[in-house]
Amino acid sequence: MLTTKNHSRDAAGMTYVYPVLSRRSGGLSVGINLNPDNACNWRCIYCQVPNLQRGSAPPVNIVQLASELRQILDSVRDGSFYQQFGMARDLASIRDIAISGNGESTTALEFAQVVDRIASIHAEYQLHPDTRVVLITNGSMVHQPRVQAGLARLRVLDGEVWFKLDSVTRAGIQRINHAALTPARVRRNLTLCAGLCDTWIQSCFFKYHDLPPAEDEIQAYLDFIASLLDDSVDLKGVQLYGIERDSMQPEAAQLGKLDVDWFAALARRLRALGLMVVVKV
Repeated sequence: MLTTKNHSRDAAGMTYVYPVLSRRSGGLSVGINLNPDNACNWRCIYCQVPNLQRGSAPPVNIVQLASELRQILDSVRDGSFYQQFGMARDLASIRDIAISGNGESTTALEFAQVVDRIASIHAEYQLHPDTRVVLITNGSMVHQPRVQAGLARLRVLDGEVWFKLDSVTRAGIQRINHAALTPARVRRNLTLCAGLCDTWIQSCFFKYHDLPPAEDEIQAYLDFIASLLDDSVDLKGVQLYGIERDSMQPEAAQLGKLDVDWFAALARRLRALGLMVVVKV
C-alpha cells in the first residue's frame, strides 16, 4: 500500500519507475529513478536512501525506462493500479512525473534523452496538462551543457525544476549536504536553471542535535534569496518541507522535526520578499 511515509523505489518491482504518494506533489507521483545504483554526488544527512554511495548514475536503458513508464500509465488507465496499490481512485490521479530517485538524476549522461522520451510518452497518453514533468535536483550539474540541454527541453514540455537549497553558507552546505560547493557556485547554477526552466527553490529544514537552524543561517538564506530577486532571477517560489521519513544516514539519531509554527514563521519572512511559498510538513 502506498503512503506518504513509504517511497520505496521497488514498489512496482521495476528498475526505473516507481509510484509514490507525495506530500510535495499533493497526490500520486510517478517517479523516474535514474540512480538504481544508489549513487549520488551529495550525501544529505536526512537522505532516506539505504546503502547510499558516492558516485553518479549508471548508463540508462531508455527503452526499458519507457516500457516501465507505459506499464504504470496503462495500469492507471485500466484501473488495475488502484487494486494493486490499495488506493482509492480519487487519490490516484497522476499529479506529476518526477525525475527523482536514489541519487542526483542529472549525473546521468542520458538525462536530456530521458526528458525527450518522457515528453513523447506524455503526448502519446494525452496526459492532462496539469500532469507536469518535474525534475527534483540538487542543481550541482546545471553548469554542464548537456544538463542545460535537458532543462531547455523540459521547459518546452512546460515542466519545472525543484532546486534543492538547504543552506547558503559553505559550512551549512558541507554539514547538511556533504557537498564541496561554494555559495557562489550554487547561486550561478540556480540563476542558470531559472533562466532555462520554471524553477522552485526546495528547502528542507529540521532540528539537528535538538536545535533548530541558527538565526544567522536563516538570515543568510533570506538574504541570498532577496539578492536573487534584486537581480531579477525568475523564481516561481519556495517549497518548505520537513523530515517525514527516517534518514538512513549516520546522523539519523541527531535529526528531529520542527513544528508547524516554525515553518509558518519562515514562510511569512519569505512572503515578505514577494515570493509564493508552499509549506509541506
